[in-house]
Amino acid sequence: MRSFFLLLFIPAVSFAAEKPDYDQPKPTKADEAIAKTWSAAKAGEYLDGVGVNWTRDRQCITCHTNMPHLMAGPVLPAKNVGWKEVRTFLEDDVKSWSKGGKPQGDAYVVATAAALAFTDARTTGKLHEQTKAALDRMWTVQKKTGEWNWLKCDWPPLEHDDYYGAVLAAVAVGVAPDKYSEGESAKAGVAKLKAYLKKTPAPDLHHKAMLLWANSLLKGLLTTDDAQVIAVELAELQHADGGWSLPSLGEYKRRDKDKTPNDKAAPSDGYGTGFTVFVLRQAGLKADHKVVAAGVKWLKANQRESGRWYTRSLNNDKAHYIANAGTAFCVLALDACGEK
Repeated sequence: MRSFFLLLFIPAVSFAAEKPDYDQPKPTKADEAIAKTWSAAKAGEYLDGVGVNWTRDRQCITCHTNMPHLMAGPVLPAKNVGWKEVRTFLEDDVKSWSKGGKPQGDAYVVATAAALAFTDARTTGKLHEQTKAALDRMWTVQKKTGEWNWLKCDWPPLEHDDYYGAVLAAVAVGVAPDKYSEGESAKAGVAKLKAYLKKTPAPDLHHKAMLLWANSLLKGLLTTDDAQVIAVELAELQHADGGWSLPSLGEYKRRDKDKTPNDKAAPSDGYGTGFTVFVLRQAGLKADHKVVAAGVKWLKANQRESGRWYTRSLNNDKAHYIANAGTAFCVLALDACGEK
C-alpha cells in the first residue's frame, strides 16, 4: 500500500523529446576577426543558430534568414541538422493551409514553396506532398499578369519589388523534382510567369543574375546570347581580390538619415561573392574557370570566426540580416565548386 501511494504522488514525467538548443550568434560586426581556415561546420553552426532561432521566435519564413538556411542545409556537414527543424515547421504550416489556415501573405507562399522545392531536389529528389501543395497554392495567388504581390519593405535586394518574387517563383518551379513544371497544375501559371519575365526587364543586375539562375532550371527564360551577356556583366564587376560587392549589383539607397546611395566601389562581401559565384556555376561556368576560381579563393579566405561571411546591410547598420543569406550562398557556392 505504501508503494502504491508513493506512485500516486510521483510527478508526471514528459518523455517527449525536447528540441535542442541552437546558440544565436552574436550581432554581425564588420570588424569580426577572419577565421584562420574556412570551415563548413562553422558555417553550419552559424546558419543553424540564425535559422532555427528566427523560426522559433518569429514563426514565419523570411528571405534573408531561414529560407536560404533551408536551401543550404542539405549541403552542410551531417552534424548541422537545424535546417530539418525549419523544414518540419514549413511542412506543418502548409498542412494547416488545407485545414483553413491562412498563409502570411502571397510572398510567404512563394518563399515557402521555393525553400521546400530546393530541399526536395537536394535530398530525396522526389516532390514531397507538402511541397506540391505549396507550389499549387502559389498559382492561386498569382496575379493575372504573371507576378505576385511581393513584400515592399524597401529592403533590397530581396524584399522591395515584385520582380524578385516572380524570379524566385521561377527558381522554385524549375528546381522542383518530378518534372513539376511540366505538370497540369503548373501549366497555366508557368505560362503567365514566363510571359511576365519576358516582357518585364530586370530592374538591376542582381535580379538579372536571379533570372540567369532561374533560366538554368526553367528553360526558355533567356536566349543563349542574353544569358551570356548577363554572365559577362557579372564577371566584369569582379574585384581584384576575386570577390564581388552587393552594392555593385544595383542602385540602392540607404535608409540612414541622409539616404545616401550605397558605394558601388565597396569592398568585396559575402553576399555579393557567394551569390555571384553560385549563379555563375549554375549558368555553366566550370569550377576551374579563372573568374569562379578567384571567387572561391576569396570565399575560403574571408569567412569570419563565427562561421558567417560579412555583408553590410544596404539599409542601415542596426542589423545586417543580409549576412545570413550571404553566408548561405557562400556555402552553396563552395559546394557547387567541390569545396567541402
